[in-house]
Amino acid sequence: MTIELASGEAQLAALAVLAQQARELMDAVVLTDVDETEIEAVTAELVALTERLRAVRRESTLPHEFAPDGTFRHLGNAVVGACNPHALPLEVERPPEGGSRADLNFRPIHEGPPGAVHGGVTALILDHLLGDAVAAAGRPGVTGTLTIRYKRLVPYGRPVVASAEATRVEGRKTWADGTIALPDGTPLVEATGLFITPETWRLPNADEPDE
Repeated sequence: MTIELASGEAQLAALAVLAQQARELMDAVVLTDVDETEIEAVTAELVALTERLRAVRRESTLPHEFAPDGTFRHLGNAVVGACNPHALPLEVERPPEGGSRADLNFRPIHEGPPGAVHGGVTALILDHLLGDAVAAAGRPGVTGTLTIRYKRLVPYGRPVVASAEATRVEGRKTWADGTIALPDGTPLVEATGLFITPETWRLPNADEPDE
C-alpha cells in the first residue's frame, strides 16, 4: 500500500463539492416524478457534463495519503471518501476508550426492503468500521471473514449509530465486533469480522506466529 503526501488541495476541495452534488443528484433520480421529456433533457445534459469530466483522467482513484495537517485520509474510498459519490460519506470517530463509531443517516437511495436500508449496504458500513477498529488497535488488516446478523430492519431518514471494537488477536489475525443500533441502543445489525494483516505490513509484535 502506497501512502502519499497530499497535493492540489484546492482541486480536492472542489472535487468533494462535486461529489456531494452527485450524491444529491442520485437522491433526486430515485425520487423524481418529472415527465419523460424532462428526464430525457436532463439525461442529455448529464451526458455532456460527463464527457467534460472525462476530458482529463487520472490512472486510478485518489490514493491513501496524509493531509497537510498530518491526518490520514482516503478521499476516494467507497465508504468514507469525501470525493467519492458512492460514499455516504461515513465520518468515523475514535473515542478515547478505544474502538470506532459513526453517526449515520441513510437515504432513500440505500433502500432494500420497502422503507428500510439494503442489507448489503449495512454490511459494507460494518466491514469498514470493523476494519477501522482493528487499525485503531494497532492491527491494520484486510477482511478475512465477515459474519452479519440482521436483528431488525434499518430505517433510512432516521439517525442510527454504528460502533465497533477489536476483541481478540492471534498472530496476524485480529477479530472485531460491531453493531448498527438506534440511538437508544436497540441493536439493528450485528457483525463479527476476522481481519488479517498481510506479511508485508509491519506490526509491533512481528515475532508472533502467523497461524
